[in-house]
Amino acid sequence: MKTLGYLTAFMSGALAGAALGLLIAPEKGTETREKITDAIEDFCKKHNISLSRKEMCDLADDIKEAAEDIAE
Repeated sequence: MKTLGYLTAFMSGALAGAALGLLIAPEKGTETREKITDAIEDFCKKHNISLSRKEMCDLADDIKEAAEDIAE
């Protein structure tokens, strides 16, 4: 159980880092959110997590807002 917690924390950090990197990249916001949403979708499929496309888009928006707060 402890290992699962470490793995979840690591994967969450990796996903957040990747999202932050995408947000800093010089692309349009819609393209960036689409890439983040696709990354979330791939992660969820790989780990058998069920989220709707809207939930993934909402999560991508939340990650974007958090990254903007960190960047300030």
